[in-house]
Amino acid sequence: MASGTDTAWTILAGLPPDQVCANAAVRSAPAGEAYLLSCFGQEIAVRPGRREMTANTPVGEILLGRFRYFSELAILWYLASAKAVPPSGKLIRPSDLKAGQIFATGSHVLPLDKLAQQYGGDPQAFFARGSLLGGEAAGLGDAAVRLLPFPRVPVVLVVWTECEEFRARTDLLFDSTCELQLPQDIVWATAMLSCLIMM
Repeated sequence: MASGTDTAWTILAGLPPDQVCANAAVRSAPAGEAYLLSCFGQEIAVRPGRREMTANTPVGEILLGRFRYFSELAILWYLASAKAVPPSGKLIRPSDLKAGQIFATGSHVLPLDKLAQQYGGDPQAFFARGSLLGGEAAGLGDAAVRLLPFPRVPVVLVVWTECEEFRARTDLLFDSTCELQLPQDIVWATAMLSCLIMM
């Protein structure tokens, strides 16, 4: 399991920038003092030398403000641990992961019910929010959006609208390579962040 942000900052500062850029599919700022990362379609500048992250969009500021607990940890560990391996295109459920049980207990349960309540009767609003976050239609369920929390870590959210027999439901799916890119607990943090930013 990953440790905290201090450990991640330290590891990231010690990595060759060319290696980080290649592995995480990010760019280096012209002066070389920052990594420029696309996170939900927002450019985040990460400066290991100053232990600082900044964004220049309203959504980016929400990511680094209201959701900083999840975003800072996930961004740092992604940059520090990503591999130059493209997504497989094979989608899996959180329960299929090695640490899948983490998604099923206590405060680790994802707020998928809240997403279902919010979007179960309004797929257009779901697509609109996903589009704002750089997402694209995924062609699953009654409505689905493929988001990119990180360049090599796609997440798909699927909404099933309410009908006479079933209540509205939302599922979250990962690309099967997610555990190559992130420590197990950071996979969970990324899933939580994906849910929260869609609300």
